[in-house]
Amino acid sequence: MKRLEIDADHAATTRTAPEVERAMSPFFGERFGNPSSVHSRGEAAHAALDAARRQVAALLGANSEEVAFTAGGSEANNLALKGVMWAARGERRRLVISAIEHPSVIETARHLEARGVPVSVVPVERSGVLDPERLSASLGPDVALVSVMWVNNEIGTIQPVAELARRAHAAGARFHCDAVQAAGKLEIDVDEAGVDLLSIAGHKFHGPPGAGALWVRRGLKLVPLVHGGLQERGRRAGTENLPALVGLGAAAERAARLLAAGEAMRVAALGETLLTRLIAALPGAALNGDRMKRLGSIVNLRLPGVDGEAALHELDGEGILVSTGSACSAASPGPSHVLLALGLGAEDAHASVRFSLGEDNREADVDTIVNVMPRIVERLRSLAGGGAAQQR
Repeated sequence: MKRLEIDADHAATTRTAPEVERAMSPFFGERFGNPSSVHSRGEAAHAALDAARRQVAALLGANSEEVAFTAGGSEANNLALKGVMWAARGERRRLVISAIEHPSVIETARHLEARGVPVSVVPVERSGVLDPERLSASLGPDVALVSVMWVNNEIGTIQPVAELARRAHAAGARFHCDAVQAAGKLEIDVDEAGVDLLSIAGHKFHGPPGAGALWVRRGLKLVPLVHGGLQERGRRAGTENLPALVGLGAAAERAARLLAAGEAMRVAALGETLLTRLIAALPGAALNGDRMKRLGSIVNLRLPGVDGEAALHELDGEGILVSTGSACSAASPGPSHVLLALGLGAEDAHASVRFSLGEDNREADVDTIVNVMPRIVERLRSLAGGGAAQQR
C-alpha cells in the first residue's frame, strides 16, 4: 500500500499542476520550434513565448516587454545583482543586502565582494523585519543597488518592500526584490511596490522547475550573465526553453486566478491554525519570526531540546514532509543564517522545524501533524536526555 504523504514543505517546491503539464506537452512534440527562427514554425514558437511573457507580466502587474525569462529564481537573482553591479559606473559601486536573504543573493554578493565590489549587510530585527531606518542608515551616494526579499523562505516574514524601495530611491540607488516566495501568495504590482527589478520562480507556484523570470524596469542598464544571441532583448542569450516557459506562463495565469479566488487566504488561515494548535500541544514551542508580519502558510517552530533534523526524519517516517530551512542550503551542516540573524543561538537554530503549507493541504493534514508531533517531540527529548528540564 502506498504511504499516505502530507506535503508540508511547499516553500521548497510544489507539484507541477496538471493544467500546466497539459499546456507544456504540445511543445515537446508537434509544436516544437525555435522562437528566434523566422519561418512559420519559429513564428508560432515566438507567439507562444510572447503569450507566456504576457501571462507572467499580468501576475506582476507589469509590462510584458520588461520580463526576461531565466532558468529559475537563483539565475534571476544572479542576473539582477551581477547585471546591475557590472554595469555600475562612477562612485556608485556598493551593494546593500539584508542579513536574511536567500543563498542565491548572499553567495552572489560574496562573489562580487571577492572581486572588489563593496557589500553592506543590514541586520534585521529579532522579528525578522528589516527596519527602514536601519536601511537608510546604511545608504549613501556610493550605493548602486539594494536587494531585499519580499517574503523570507524560512520564516515567512513579509518585508515593507514599498517603503524600503522608497528609501533606496531617495538615496539614488536601484532596488531589487526577490519575490520567489511572494508570487502567487501575495498581490504584486511592481509599480505600486516601486521596485526596479523583481525575481520569481515557477516551481514555487505549481509551475515547472527550471523556469523563472526577472522583471527589469524599462531603461535600466543590465549586463547579461550569458553572452551570445540577442534573445530576451539582449538580457539572456541562448535558445529559450519553450516548453518550460509556456508552463511558467500557464502557472502564472493559474496563480493569479487562484489568488483572486482567495486560495492564498485559505492556506494562510490553515497555517495559522497549525501554528496555534502546535504551540498549545508542544511545551516550550515558540514561533521564529513575526507573528503578524508573516506569510501565514509558513510556520517555523523552535522546539527546545529537540534536534530539528531528527524531527524532520521522524516526520518523514510518518509520511509528513517538512524542512529545517532553505532547500538550497540543506547540505550545509551549520545552523540557519536566517535564524542566527534573528539573534538565536546555534542550539535554538538547530532545534527549529519549518512547516510550509500549500493548496494541496486540508484541515485533516493539520489534524495529523498536531496528533503526531507531541509523540515525536517527547521521544526526541527523551533520547537527548533533556526531558522536561530542556523545555525552557
